[in-house]
Amino acid sequence: MSTPANDLTPVTVIGLGAMGRALAEAFIEAGHPTTVWNRSAEKAAPLIAKGARHAATVEEAVAAGPLVIACLTTYDATREVLEPAAAALAGRALVTLNTGTPEGARQLAAWAEAREVRFLGGAVKNVPPAVGKPGTLLYYGGDKAVFDTYEATLRVLGGDTVHLGDEPDLAALYEQAVGGLLLPALLGFFQGAALVTARGLKAGTLVRYTIKWLEMIASELPAIADEIDTGDYTRPRATVGIFHQAVAGELELGREAGIDVSWHLPMHALLERAVADGHRDHSIAALVETLRSPERRF
Repeated sequence: MSTPANDLTPVTVIGLGAMGRALAEAFIEAGHPTTVWNRSAEKAAPLIAKGARHAATVEEAVAAGPLVIACLTTYDATREVLEPAAAALAGRALVTLNTGTPEGARQLAAWAEAREVRFLGGAVKNVPPAVGKPGTLLYYGGDKAVFDTYEATLRVLGGDTVHLGDEPDLAALYEQAVGGLLLPALLGFFQGAALVTARGLKAGTLVRYTIKWLEMIASELPAIADEIDTGDYTRPRATVGIFHQAVAGELELGREAGIDVSWHLPMHALLERAVADGHRDHSIAALVETLRSPERRF
């Protein structure tokens, strides 16, 4: 596990899907000796052409350097792929950049600890073309010593690189917490696109106005988060009742425009429950109380 003459940490990337290829390309472009492995070996060809070394086996890939980046689909898939190389992994740093639940991250961290592997669970909060850019966010949870040792190397993948804490499931926790926003936001845009294109207008005409709307929402998040953290919903900017009153209009719009708005129904049910729980005149942030299960904390 010696460091090369150029003092840049050798890196191994396991898994060469779209994100894995982007990670490997970023390391190659930054000058890090980069070894790659994938079950489908042909995926390595473009990276080999750029200067990567292709390992014939996962054991060989793991043995190539002190830092192993696994970018596979799930924690279970990561464990399955790396199990044959467990002996070679001992003493090395394993960084995972895959999706999954906090429980999955904890299980993989326990698997790594039992094999004397130093574990850091991470998440890339952007699309593959953004890897390597100064504003791209990646966050990590787990062994702080691993993060400190390899922070400069990990920062190659994105300039906004954060260690969340020592608990190995923190990146998965925040990945799920933040990622829950994506599909509802996209569905909202898709509904708008269906609406304007039904009138013969271009979906592209929505982009400017949607961005401004998202910026407004972003500007409100600190105040909303403060309401949730303090539990004080009594000084609302917008009430649960206002959103609840809009339900009939949303359903009417669907009928008028011939658009399927049934994806709103669970949200309508949530509003109904919040009103029934006495939150009609409270801030919309009070919906978090309706979402919570009082019997469970993890």
